[in-house]
Amino acid sequence: MKKIFLFASLTISLFVNAQILDPVSWKTSTKQLSNNEFELVMEAAIEPHWHMFSQFTPDGGSLPSVFEYKNAKGNFELVGKTTESKYEKVYNDIFEVDEYIFENKATFKQKVKVTNSTLKEIKVYVEYQACKEQCIQLDKTFTFKLPEIKTAESNTKVENVIVETTSDLVIETVTIDTTKQTISDENNKEEVKVSEDNITTTKEVEKEEEKRSLWSIFIFAFLGGFAALLTPCVFPMIPMTVSFFTKHSGSRQKGIFNALFYGISIIVIYVFLGLLVTGIFGADALNALSTSVIFNVIFFIILIFFASSFLGAFEIVLPNSLANIVDKKSSKSGIIGIFFMAMALAIVSFSCTGPIVGTLLVEAASKGGIAPIVGMFGFSLAIALPFMLFALFPAWMNSLPKSGGWLNTVKVSLGFLELALAFKFLSNADLVLQAHWLEREVFLTIWIVIFGTWAVYLFGKLTLPHDSPVTHISVGRLFLALLVSIFTVYLIPGLWGAPLKLISGFPPPMTYSESPYGLGNSQGGGEVAEGLPKHAHFGPHKIIAFHDYEEGVAYAKQVGKPILLDFTGHACVNCRKMEEHVWSQPEVLSILKNEVVLISLYVDDKRELDEKDKYTSPETGKEIKTIGNKWSDYQITRYKNNAQPFYIVLDSEGKDISSPVGYTPDVEEYKKWLEEGISNFKK
Repeated sequence: MKKIFLFASLTISLFVNAQILDPVSWKTSTKQLSNNEFELVMEAAIEPHWHMFSQFTPDGGSLPSVFEYKNAKGNFELVGKTTESKYEKVYNDIFEVDEYIFENKATFKQKVKVTNSTLKEIKVYVEYQACKEQCIQLDKTFTFKLPEIKTAESNTKVENVIVETTSDLVIETVTIDTTKQTISDENNKEEVKVSEDNITTTKEVEKEEEKRSLWSIFIFAFLGGFAALLTPCVFPMIPMTVSFFTKHSGSRQKGIFNALFYGISIIVIYVFLGLLVTGIFGADALNALSTSVIFNVIFFIILIFFASSFLGAFEIVLPNSLANIVDKKSSKSGIIGIFFMAMALAIVSFSCTGPIVGTLLVEAASKGGIAPIVGMFGFSLAIALPFMLFALFPAWMNSLPKSGGWLNTVKVSLGFLELALAFKFLSNADLVLQAHWLEREVFLTIWIVIFGTWAVYLFGKLTLPHDSPVTHISVGRLFLALLVSIFTVYLIPGLWGAPLKLISGFPPPMTYSESPYGLGNSQGGGEVAEGLPKHAHFGPHKIIAFHDYEEGVAYAKQVGKPILLDFTGHACVNCRKMEEHVWSQPEVLSILKNEVVLISLYVDDKRELDEKDKYTSPETGKEIKTIGNKWSDYQITRYKNNAQPFYIVLDSEGKDISSPVGYTPDVEEYKKWLEEGISNFKK
């Protein structure tokens, strides 16, 4: 009976693995809004237990949905951005980021204005990822038919005309060898009705994202404001300004009122700056800019500029004419004069506060929405509070430390922090491009040098342009020097593969490195390292892996070992689970290191193929432009499957010798499957 059950299970498994999965069914429609304006509607019905991802899911996790509107130039213009229905926020403990997902259904809309009256259709290319126990890299091309467009320039509203179409799910089957592909196709049309509930605009989606992060922005900004208080441009102003209000206001009550109004004026000025930034760029634009390669590089340059100022290379100052105008206004009596006194403080202290304000606005840009306003409120509140509190309790001023060289030490320390933060933005750009210019080892080395130099400075062994001669260091400076030194030493083991959980999310991930398991490994130094074949790389747990099929097969022939073919993805959650929880087990790891040749093919690799290697699928018309496209197409055409992870054992000639398996979290089951494939190879 057990044998019958096992045979049935194997038969079902083979049948399931032979299917091309597509848990997302689409229905498209076109709504005519006016003579030449249309709304393109894409409705997705998602199978139970599956989910797909929002366009706005944060970097570092699964891949977002991406919409590309073909041949727009000269034919039509996009009106606003693609909007989507409400998503759900879920924390991914593998990638350690929040992800925005859709379950059951999702709706995407895009308004377009047609500029070519002869245009008959609009094509939209959609790329998305769907996940359950396996992750699937999917894409579709939708064709939206347009009714005849009148040449009259009238833009009169018309009744909504809906042209419904049903997407074609193209299932590719295969007869293939390793050198030539023959593709046939089978069209499977299905119409899915999707109700339209809880549809939100892009702005509403962004507002939801803002709410989740506004507190963190506020706290970060408040701490930034407190740091600005301890700079030589602001700190000396506290006793001077409070004394002025308490002694020249006629009465203590009037002095307290003036100081409170002064503090409120500071908050109003900086909040207005946040409003100005949001108004100029827009709430949506800030978030979009934060994920752009170009603007991450610009943010990097800006922060390097700010850091140089803090370190003493130059001072950032506003025009003297502006300062003189505001200073004259501040001499007036009454609340108007007090407001201009607050503005004068903001202008005079700009050389110290400017870099901090700029950094806060850059960080707020990564959150989008009203984050710049909230950030400026937190920053200004931290600066305004001392003026208010010392006006209420003037005796507290006696406890303030005297101004001195320690203020410049604070300023320089902020410069080192700005410098370290700058490289995070450069790292973001590098990760998006997958350029591997700033891999984990390089990033950590930069941070070790920055924080190590900061420690040397705090110990008084290094002086900068605005420093006073150091005859001794204070106890507070000593403790800060020790703390920075400890952090620097903590970073060093990261070069040898330590996870560095305290700074998780700042450096690139372990897999994004020259040698994922550290500089000190005997086999971790590159292609010339002992035991690392030509074209091979170190994969998870220092397993030797190939990322090109032909190169891996050639090596397998050379050493006479079977092949473990691994279809995977950089943003595949369950691929990482398999690697971390199954491949890491000693009994499995020993097999992967010693008994098979691992070929890992990444279906979401966005690097472009050489022009000579690009091709178009003869049946589907899909353009194969990237390395990921190539391996995804190879998996579909050879195995009629598009899910990841997907494993199969091949002989050293590249022929299948085992049934394929997908996500298999049971260690014993996966080990047994591997051993059966190896046993078949030996036979």
